[in-house]
Amino acid sequence: MCLALPARIVEMPEPEVAVVDMGGVRKRISIALVPEAKLGDFVIVHVGHAIGMLDEEEAQASLALFAELAQSQNGAEATQP
Repeated sequence: MCLALPARIVEMPEPEVAVVDMGGVRKRISIALVPEAKLGDFVIVHVGHAIGMLDEEEAQASLALFAELAQSQNGAEATQP
């Protein structure tokens, strides 16, 4: 299964390269596939490449679902012997 995560562009140090914030973790990625991306935009990141763009509302909804999933997973692990 493949997973792509939403992240906000926080720096653009050179052409076709961005630094994104993913829940407090900053990662350098390629934005060659989304040349229209700019500082502050949300992109979908898969294996170090932005593969699409999201509006902020869509990105926040996805991030909330991931947080909910992580929280429920942590709760399930705590109840197992």
